[in-house]
Amino acid sequence: MNWSLAFEPLLSPLLLAAVLLPVAALAVAGLVFRRPGGLIRFAALVALALALFNPVLMDEQREALKSVVALVVDRSQSQSIGERTQQTDAALEEVKARLARFPQFDVRVVETGQAGAADERVETRLFDAAGQALRDVPPSRIAGTVMITDGQVHDAPSAPGTAATGPLHVLVTGEEGEFDRRIRFERAPRFGIVGRPIELTYRVLDTSMEDAGGRREMVTVRILVNGEQIGTEQALVGEETTLELTVPNAGKNIVELSIDTAPGELTDTNNRTIAVLDGIRENLRVLLVSGEPHAGERTWRNLLKSDTSVDLVHFTILRPPEKQDGTPINELSLIAFPTRELFVEKIDDFDLILFDRYQHRDVLPILYYDYIAEYVEKGGALLVAAGPEYAGAMSIARTPLMPALPGLPTGAVVEQAFHPRLTETGKRHPVTRGLEGSDAEPPHWSRWFRLIDVGEPSGAVVMEGPDDKPLLILDRKGEGRVGMLLSDQGWLWARGFEGGGPHAALYRRMAHWLMKEPELEEERLTASGRGMTLDIARQTMSDDPGRATVITPSGRSVEVTLSPASPGVFSGSLETDEIGLYQVGNGDLAALAHVGPVNAPEFQDTVSSTSLLQPAAAASGGSVRRLNGGSGVSGVSLPGIVPVRAAGDASGRDWIGLRTTGDSVLKSVDRTPLFAGFLGLAALLLALGSMWYREGR
Repeated sequence: MNWSLAFEPLLSPLLLAAVLLPVAALAVAGLVFRRPGGLIRFAALVALALALFNPVLMDEQREALKSVVALVVDRSQSQSIGERTQQTDAALEEVKARLARFPQFDVRVVETGQAGAADERVETRLFDAAGQALRDVPPSRIAGTVMITDGQVHDAPSAPGTAATGPLHVLVTGEEGEFDRRIRFERAPRFGIVGRPIELTYRVLDTSMEDAGGRREMVTVRILVNGEQIGTEQALVGEETTLELTVPNAGKNIVELSIDTAPGELTDTNNRTIAVLDGIRENLRVLLVSGEPHAGERTWRNLLKSDTSVDLVHFTILRPPEKQDGTPINELSLIAFPTRELFVEKIDDFDLILFDRYQHRDVLPILYYDYIAEYVEKGGALLVAAGPEYAGAMSIARTPLMPALPGLPTGAVVEQAFHPRLTETGKRHPVTRGLEGSDAEPPHWSRWFRLIDVGEPSGAVVMEGPDDKPLLILDRKGEGRVGMLLSDQGWLWARGFEGGGPHAALYRRMAHWLMKEPELEEERLTASGRGMTLDIARQTMSDDPGRATVITPSGRSVEVTLSPASPGVFSGSLETDEIGLYQVGNGDLAALAHVGPVNAPEFQDTVSSTSLLQPAAAASGGSVRRLNGGSGVSGVSLPGIVPVRAAGDASGRDWIGLRTTGDSVLKSVDRTPLFAGFLGLAALLLALGSMWYREGR
């Protein structure tokens, strides 16, 4: 019960003043001048005033509110080192049991960094978690915050005392005097040109270096690129070291540095570091040789010129040797075809040679075709866009280039309208898979009207014409690749005839497949991290690639089922709670992927620490202490928990204090008017009657 006196005036303050002030003046004057009956008149005035002010006796029923304690538990991956998990679990249960003895505390437990919370695992953010737990609590009701952590927290306030946590008490897991060695990249570019050297720097760090009186030692650093070790080098602990390597492939490359585990080291999780490097090809050099001007020549030229990654050298044979029209040589505006320079001296500089309706007219010496075939065998790329001349007597199939060609002409030219169609192989092949309009029958693109017939083709037939005749053939010859488009009608798609067709996508894919772009490989395994999910994609020409084997950063092996995603593409995913580098294998293919943040702060400092949170705890009146004095067991030594007043000390040698609040909530109110009803009327009549009686005498 809480008794209090309140006034609820019957009149407004202005009217009360108008009524009582003149009467009060007369009553006070009577007392001052000691007039007979002055005391009685003053008592009557007091009774009248009390009646008008209406005093009320209030009896409030209140319920005391609880103080709120935020119990924040660090479940980040660094807490899994050694005995820290056992210490954390034991401390959590004991703290909850002790707090349960105090009914004046409302305990809110928040576990941060647990599996599945990908964003939280990037950094250990305990103060954010405490703020979320106490966001609806007024400062007067915050009892304090208890954190169970290894002390490696990444959101500690820069200005101690600014976080609204109440008294902050930190219980630190881990052992005193832990030692750890780690390696990290200092400078690592995100991009590099394929085949060119690139410079990176790294540093090996050792937490015991200061204890060793400045002594430093050399350690062996292994260098791996895309999972393959390319060398080792010696690095001085604490010194920034320069590493120079050549970018091997276009697309994503993973550069990994690793060091051996030192005796007594806390963990080897941070004994390797990675950098993700995107390889960019220098401009691809393409040699386009057109045998004669025709409608499709401009299509090839426009497509190759529009690709900013392609340097195009284009020659058109406008004046074949057999053409004799009497024009003097000095009046010709054409340059001589530099055959020796292109096909002998600099042939290896080209990434692709394209013959567009070219036929042998002695412009190229017969020996040069042998050079081109050798160029393909050694890894070059050749594309033949054939026209009627390929079936004639001057066909390049009748030259030493013949062994490099995937199909030899029968001499027949099919002249009829047809819709190019994908073969079953073409529906899976990366060059033609998913071409716009290919999923309809007939395909949603225009017809072509000419096809060059060939005999038994080698390689993969991905498009066909009438009567299932090969239209587009892709083949490998030695280390190189050859493509053959057996029609010169692609320009109909480019000009929108009957709605056109996907000529740009088809031509570009053909050229880039021949130049060995990784994305267009028929058999390819890729993996990538998405949050805390590992995504796996498998391109294959087979019906079932089987299961993928995943090796996690901790060395655990997991099988992942690959399901069809589209023709020729299978995919699978793995939800995980480990940050680090994953190795994925399927058949004879392998891939690497990093899940989670690259070189996450969680693993940069793994040695448990009491110093990082000491300023924040001291500014709040709290304390920082270890749970384990170094026994190496999961048993913990907890300080006592004591409720303290808001102005009292919040920590001592062997105890921690949590503040209690004086806040309460009003449940009900009982009102008793003192001058209401017969009691008030009797008091008023008694005072006025006494005054009248005295005045009557």
